[in-house]
Amino acid sequence: MGRIIIAGIGPGSKEDITPAVLEAVQQADAIVGYKYYFQFIEPYVKKGCECIDTGMKKERERAEQAFLQAETGKTVVVISSGDAGLYGMAPLIYEMAEAKGSDISIETLPGISAFQKAASLLGAPIGHDTCIISLSDLMTPWEVIERRIKAAATGDFVTAIYNPKSHGRYWQLYRLQELFLMERSADTPVGYVRQAGRPEQQVKVTTLGAFNPEDIDMFTVVLIGNSQSYISDGKIITPRGYYRETATEGEKIGQNIMIESFRTIASELKKDYPLDHKWALLHAIHTTADFDMEDILYTDPKAVETLYNKVKDGTLKTIVTDVTMVTSGIRKGALSRLGVEAKCYLSDPRVAEMAQAQDITRTQAGIRLAVEEHPDALFAFGNAPTALMELCDLIRKGKAQPAGIIAAPVGFVHVRESKHMVKPFRNIPKIIIEGRKGGSNLAATLCNAILTFDDAAQLKPGRDL
Repeated sequence: MGRIIIAGIGPGSKEDITPAVLEAVQQADAIVGYKYYFQFIEPYVKKGCECIDTGMKKERERAEQAFLQAETGKTVVVISSGDAGLYGMAPLIYEMAEAKGSDISIETLPGISAFQKAASLLGAPIGHDTCIISLSDLMTPWEVIERRIKAAATGDFVTAIYNPKSHGRYWQLYRLQELFLMERSADTPVGYVRQAGRPEQQVKVTTLGAFNPEDIDMFTVVLIGNSQSYISDGKIITPRGYYRETATEGEKIGQNIMIESFRTIASELKKDYPLDHKWALLHAIHTTADFDMEDILYTDPKAVETLYNKVKDGTLKTIVTDVTMVTSGIRKGALSRLGVEAKCYLSDPRVAEMAQAQDITRTQAGIRLAVEEHPDALFAFGNAPTALMELCDLIRKGKAQPAGIIAAPVGFVHVRESKHMVKPFRNIPKIIIEGRKGGSNLAATLCNAILTFDDAAQLKPGRDL
């Protein structure tokens, strides 16, 4: 009695065929497979080996041929691309053996799957829990496939997509993208590889929002990252958590709690936002536990990114605050790391003299003095609307040219008006907490959002805790 070896020959390059599979191919008396795959093993087939090939969608016929050959005493190798157990011939062979009541020996040799090869080309996208979904509805009703897609999206699995598209199956990948965007950020990394491991190989990295299903065909494997995945130097990385374990115990606990909090907040937002605005919003909600921030946080387009770039290139070196509580809340580690100074003039002895002499509030006097010494600073207000109104007046008089303004005073008198007064300065990047809400903690955390914007894409806050 012969035997059947079901072998996965990998995605298509000789380097990706395992030694065990090569040995089986070299010893085979007969090889059965889809005719396209024989080109990958032809150099290893021994002389006199019978090669039985069939066309596409002839899996059952291939299985029947394998049993016919094995029943004559031959060692038969049934080849599948990738891994034979993953959308390959292995399940069919075992089912057929059971149906026939056959006692032919069956062995399965694993191969490198197309999604594993694609992942290696894309970087490290499958570093955490991963699932695989085929969009082919030839054997599985679409209702079942869609249910699995929803489960993968809500479960935050890294997801590999097989059979994403064909001539007759053109809309399913669009539906998958739609379902994932209901659960995942548009910034979620997506990578796809066409003809992985073969001369025609093409590799592309994009995002869930920018992903175009029209770029995909039946020879492509698509990989969608999870909420932790990020793009670095053109590669997708999904962290497992080992790197964070190298931090000191205090850093690990504090930062990991903050990271988990940000992920929780992000999952509960009413809609997706541009990364720049989202980073400030996550900080604001994390500080206040108030999801009203979704409706009242205003940022000029690219305000956070613009101000971060000014810090990075050295043109923004000073943050001026209206009260000391704001200064205290700005992370000292970030200020030191970036070479930025945070100052509040409220306790400066010159402020009390100026306030008395000019009959103004001490916070107004502090802003007047700050503008004299740092007219191009980032000004952050978390308490005093009169101080914000003072800055607006000095801007109109040409005495101040702030790098940016964070307007978050809190209260009931002149608070709304002070925030309205900031809006007309369209050439100044602004972050505003609309209405009566605000506070020193909010002003400080918005400063921190600016100073750590380079961590936004990875959704990894708390570096300087």
